[in-house]
Amino acid sequence: MKAIVLKTAGNVENLEYVELEKPTIKDGEVLVKVKAISINPVDTKSRQGKGVYGRIKEESPLILGWDISGIVEESKSEIFKVGDEVFGMVNFPGHGKAYAEYVVAPANQLALIPKNISFEDAAASTLVALTAYQALVHNANIQKGQNVLVHAASGGVGHFAVQLAKHLGAHVTGTSSLKNKDFVLSLGADSYIDYHSVDWKTAPEAFDFVLDTIGGDNIDNSLEVTKEGGTIISIPSGLNEKVTEKAEAKGVKGYFILVQSNGDDMKQIAHLLEIGAIKPHVSKTFPFEQMREAHLEQETGRTVGKIIIKLN
Repeated sequence: MKAIVLKTAGNVENLEYVELEKPTIKDGEVLVKVKAISINPVDTKSRQGKGVYGRIKEESPLILGWDISGIVEESKSEIFKVGDEVFGMVNFPGHGKAYAEYVVAPANQLALIPKNISFEDAAASTLVALTAYQALVHNANIQKGQNVLVHAASGGVGHFAVQLAKHLGAHVTGTSSLKNKDFVLSLGADSYIDYHSVDWKTAPEAFDFVLDTIGGDNIDNSLEVTKEGGTIISIPSGLNEKVTEKAEAKGVKGYFILVQSNGDDMKQIAHLLEIGAIKPHVSKTFPFEQMREAHLEQETGRTVGKIIIKLN
């Protein structure tokens, strides 16, 4: 089978195309013939030696990627049968091995693709959708009528978080650059903030929950507008000790989460896709042979929604 391996961390030229034996499955696993792959910032960071590279660097062959959609070709699980169309995030934050024509996945990490969803849209609704779901539902327990702020609302996690928060009945404000204002509002956001022009220190303390997908100084900005008793969840970086102290002093809960593979959550995402409560936005699609170009596009940091890799 065709696959892309990373022999050493570094630039995109370190992604090497190889031919490997089709993998075998064990009890509880399925072999998926991959139709589409989604890439994320963690893919490019891990390629560079950051991200989750430290967890998987001893694997050989080291194959990046976690988000897949495709067709079950072999099954040793009662959950799925041969021919089922499935999607999910595989073995994150471990070794997903998604950059390949065939991927072995624990059946309990996948869900059936709704009939109204394409392989491309399904692949786009994996890591980022799971991150938004686990943050808003499991961790923040968003309730109807709460005020929610989603930073980088036009990005992968952000554009799902806006839609999910609206579905949960929250009043949602999204931040982005001005050029993406219309997109953010089209997701259902009630209000919009241009993060280039806002003065966070003079903004009102309006939010019960803030989802920070940017990190760094943005966590301090988020604290300025979070109500006492509110919550900040940071995705890209943990709250440093100083900011945690500030959060506690203000009576705000602040913490970092790392998304985990979870088939039950994927089933919930499948349901939300099926009823139209959430919808992925795919900004660009690349063929498998252009994975390097896709990584470079992801690294611009200007992706609206998701980047997808399509296989035959």
